[in-house]
Amino acid sequence: MDLANGALLGLPSGFVFVFDLFVGLFLRVTKMPTLVNYSGDDEHYKGRSLCSLNSTRLFSVQDFYTQPYKRARIHDLYSLYSNKDENPSIEILPDECLYEIFRRLSGSQTRSISACVSKHWLMVMSNVRNSELESNKVKVNNKSLNDDEQENDGYLTRSLEGKKATDNRLAAIAVGTSARGGLGKLSVRGSNAVTRIGFLAIARSCPSLKVLSLWNVPLIGDESLLEISKECHLLESLDLSHCPLITNKGLASIAENCPNLCSLTIESCKNIGNESLQAVARSCLNLQSISIKDCPLIKDQGISTILSSSLVLTKVKLQSLDITDSSLAVIGCYGKSISNLALTSLRSVTQKGFWAMGNAKGLESLMSLTIISCYGVTDLSLEAVGRGCRVLKHMGLKKCCFVLDKGLVSFTKAACCLESLQLEECNRITQHGILGTLSNQNSKLKSFSLVKCMGIKDLDHEPADFSESQSIRSLTIKNCIGFGNANLAMIGKLCPHLHNLDLTGLHGINDTGLFELLKTCKVGLSKVNLTNCINLTDKVVMAMASIHGGTLEVLNLDGCMRIGDESLAAIAANCLFLKDLDVSKSCITDSGVSCLSSGSHMNLQVLSLSGCSRVSNKSMFSFEKLGKTLVGLNLQGCNLISSSVIESLVVNLWRCDILS
Repeated sequence: MDLANGALLGLPSGFVFVFDLFVGLFLRVTKMPTLVNYSGDDEHYKGRSLCSLNSTRLFSVQDFYTQPYKRARIHDLYSLYSNKDENPSIEILPDECLYEIFRRLSGSQTRSISACVSKHWLMVMSNVRNSELESNKVKVNNKSLNDDEQENDGYLTRSLEGKKATDNRLAAIAVGTSARGGLGKLSVRGSNAVTRIGFLAIARSCPSLKVLSLWNVPLIGDESLLEISKECHLLESLDLSHCPLITNKGLASIAENCPNLCSLTIESCKNIGNESLQAVARSCLNLQSISIKDCPLIKDQGISTILSSSLVLTKVKLQSLDITDSSLAVIGCYGKSISNLALTSLRSVTQKGFWAMGNAKGLESLMSLTIISCYGVTDLSLEAVGRGCRVLKHMGLKKCCFVLDKGLVSFTKAACCLESLQLEECNRITQHGILGTLSNQNSKLKSFSLVKCMGIKDLDHEPADFSESQSIRSLTIKNCIGFGNANLAMIGKLCPHLHNLDLTGLHGINDTGLFELLKTCKVGLSKVNLTNCINLTDKVVMAMASIHGGTLEVLNLDGCMRIGDESLAAIAANCLFLKDLDVSKSCITDSGVSCLSSGSHMNLQVLSLSGCSRVSNKSMFSFEKLGKTLVGLNLQGCNLISSSVIESLVVNLWRCDILS
């Protein structure tokens, strides 16, 4: 960059000052009067510079040395550094001199301005280690802080994604954050432009780095992690995803040089294997969380080593790995500190592995267990897990196709501390397993969720022997196509203390079944989700508003096509504490909106009318009345509301976010 273009920085006077400072520092650092052996006004110097310059960069300085001159002022040097036909250049100093000058600059503002001069200066400055800055050395020796310097505690966060992630941006982050609290968290995602150069700058300028996340950065390899491990010894969390060039060497260097590492995530890194996990097990004694997904070289040896070595490991997630029953047996024996465990798509693990994990009875701290797409989960192994995990509170089963009603009931009886149970796509579970689970009088189950379980059919007759659940407070039954009115009425009798009810996508129920459940609830419902229950009408909504209007806070009727204005009138009259109402894709009209806005005690905060094609501009006044309390209004797909009305609402309801 030339001086003539200095005004492009936006700080022309500051630029000239920095350049004057740099030339002065250059003369002082290289001791130019001594080098030129100056002793008179017109004496020549024909010697060589002590700086290691190449021929392409030396000519300007050599010309300056061989011209007769008197003791000149700094600003007179500009004309000596250039020919008459050229603009004076600032790119005459070799990197070695720039490095010495940059590390002597005091103040973050001066360094930042200097880094803005050119990409060349930026890259040189980004390679100055924070520990090499003269200002930091003085600060440490004097044990004091200047006004423009702060301790590098590492509280700043930076995230780069896609085209925004380049080496130059990383260098700028390195320079900009090094003296402003220090970079604490860095995330780089989806970039083909980031290389070792950018991470060299981060490593040298950001020793305070504690969290590093690399997702889909194919050009980053072991060299980058080696640089990070050499400088960033405070690293606590490392997340590597789709980084094909990173191998055991890079991860092992992090493990050996970053003893504070407490969280490690590895996903789809095909060249990371057992050796690196063994290095982590040896060196990272504070490791608390590990997540490994789809790494073909990681097998039983690596998993067993790290699980048997860690004494403080609390969170473990294993997905799509080629491990066998022995790994689960190790988890059951040595996982005494594990509180959260997730096992997904472990196709080589059989019933024996899950049975051994439960019967080892070593998971004495396990409170949350999630198992997805594992064929080894059967009635026998599930019951063993329930007996072995004595403090288990949250259990999730998804796509475990060999679990039957008997195994489910046995598990819930064995897991005496269980509070939350989620079943999704467990298609061999039937209505009898559900009733057996909910009627367990010794159960502490508070939340029960059933999603896409296709084995459930409607009851033919009501069972003669059942017991009410005293603990269930939240019930979710979503998209179970065989679930009908008889099941719903029976659920109402089994769970009379419900607060939250979610019946999304139950096409088999109508007003009759829901009305029976509403009648049996002894405490008021506070959250109700009836999304896409297409056979419900105004009749049951009016009954709900009448029975539970005093406690209802959230009501979702999205996709209930037979719901109309009568429902809104009943809600306005009875639901005094309702905060969130969704009647999208229903039959309501302007009349219904008017009734809603007329409720004298309504305190509605969020209203969604998306897809309500019969609501028009006539509702503008009603929206403005509701807008006194609204913070969110969804009018997407309301084609009879003009853009001018929307614009007016945006102006008048300035506190409210409006979607249109």
